[in-house]
Amino acid sequence: MGNLAQIILLLAVTVGVVVAFQRLRFPTALGYLLVGVILGPHTAGPTVYVPEFKALAEFGVVFLLFTIGLSFSLPQMHALRHQVFGLGTGQVLLTTLLVGVIVWLAGLPAEVAFVVGAVFAQSSTTIIGSLLTEQGEENSQHGRLGLAMSVFQDVTAVPFLVIIPVLGTAVGAAALTGALGWALVKALIAFALVFFVGRWLLRPLFHMVSERRSLEVFTLAVLLVALLAAWGTNLFGLSLAFGAFLAGMMLGETEFRHQVESSIRPFRDVLLGLFFIGIGMRFDPASIPPIWHWALLGALLIVLSKTLIVAVMMRRNGIDAAVAWRTGLLLAVGGEFGLALIAIALDSGVLDEQLGQIVITSVLLSLVIGAVLIRFNGAIAARLTADDRPQAAAEELLGSAEQQVVIGGYGRVGHTVAVLLQSSGIPFVVFDSDARRVAQGRADGHPVLYGDISDPELLSAIRVERAALVVITIDHAAMALRTVKYLRKHSPQVPVIARARDLQASSQLMEAGATHAYPEAIEASLRLGATALQILQVPAADIDLVMQGVRDLDYKPVLEEKTQG
Repeated sequence: MGNLAQIILLLAVTVGVVVAFQRLRFPTALGYLLVGVILGPHTAGPTVYVPEFKALAEFGVVFLLFTIGLSFSLPQMHALRHQVFGLGTGQVLLTTLLVGVIVWLAGLPAEVAFVVGAVFAQSSTTIIGSLLTEQGEENSQHGRLGLAMSVFQDVTAVPFLVIIPVLGTAVGAAALTGALGWALVKALIAFALVFFVGRWLLRPLFHMVSERRSLEVFTLAVLLVALLAAWGTNLFGLSLAFGAFLAGMMLGETEFRHQVESSIRPFRDVLLGLFFIGIGMRFDPASIPPIWHWALLGALLIVLSKTLIVAVMMRRNGIDAAVAWRTGLLLAVGGEFGLALIAIALDSGVLDEQLGQIVITSVLLSLVIGAVLIRFNGAIAARLTADDRPQAAAEELLGSAEQQVVIGGYGRVGHTVAVLLQSSGIPFVVFDSDARRVAQGRADGHPVLYGDISDPELLSAIRVERAALVVITIDHAAMALRTVKYLRKHSPQVPVIARARDLQASSQLMEAGATHAYPEAIEASLRLGATALQILQVPAADIDLVMQGVRDLDYKPVLEEKTQG
């Protein structure tokens, strides 16, 4: 079967399985794993083998780490330094030590016990990030802590990538210390390079690109930056994903963060699917019967050890019990970097094939168990803490009970709306696709970010369904109409008011679902007439009543008089 036929088969099976999983409200990541098992070499039926498949799948993790970096800029990481770095280091070390001791007491050699402990200490940033996004929990306290700690685990995997091959060669402690020290030095150099290059070049680069007003060019620039950073750290012998994460952190400090995320999301989601399919293809169902009990014990050891260690550590640091348990449940899942460590250990001779299959199966089982725990982390934590406060849980899920006003466009009208909201103490955020307006808005002290308000990916990335109000002030009828239609279809509960150039545009926006749409020309006429009535000492209440009556009748009285005249 040729490559094209295999790709078509892969897409057909993937679409069918993922649609079924979505209808059953199961995590789609598990659906991709099942596709890999179905089309893998260890099951009956057709097998998909495309040489470029593995390389493409690896970039799914690269882009995932890039988008996670966008959400964890340096100021945010600095604010979380005590919780993330202290707790993250403690979790990895304690899990490695606890699991290693248990496995060593079970009779395995010390170097094997160390590898198993290191593998079990990893959590899947991919599954945690994708499930939190699906559930709308990525901005909650437990979501941000869990994601930050899982990203830190990915960073700690770098020393393990150096230590494990050395264990297989049985060299002395001096060589091991030297190799580990050199790896850490390279990581620091890579961070410094990305940091300084990002600070000096990224913001000017994206200002220049955004001035072209071309989404294609912007997307190409995002891909260039992510892949260039990944390539740079790879030259140092570090992971591709580490470089992408650093680049995301730098861009996370800029006003382009949301538009960057919406541009990269389609590539990330497709390639992440390929990554999970590749993991599924490594799973051999025929090997389960003789080892199923050991694999199940291993999966339970992964889940229980990390849940308890994380929850206890967080409680000792004064974090709320519900948040501590929910974070522990997020990190209970096994990790894809653990699978990478297993492959290195097998190649280095530290693990034999049978033991390697037990560890692989344990990690894959923990992916399934952990995904279920993440899906129901709120309900489980409520049982463990005897917390039955649904309102508190709902507010914690949202990350904040306070909703924002979203303004589309920072021109003359958008600026006026922003000034009125700011003077009233109402939180808001503005998006504009003109980099000069963005710069002007930030100079004015307003939260103006770069982004196309009519882009569905951007609206999804900012979770517009949580907005208190959307105000569309852009002077582009087609874009405004497209935005209103999207909002009415996907966020019907959010009120939308819009600016319209004339009555025809106003009628189209109202038909599309806008709560209010004010035609500028007629509104200007009404304000002029109102001023005239005020000068003629007509009571203000009567003036307001007349104007509102005209608006309620869709300006027909004005148009009829104009037509008769």
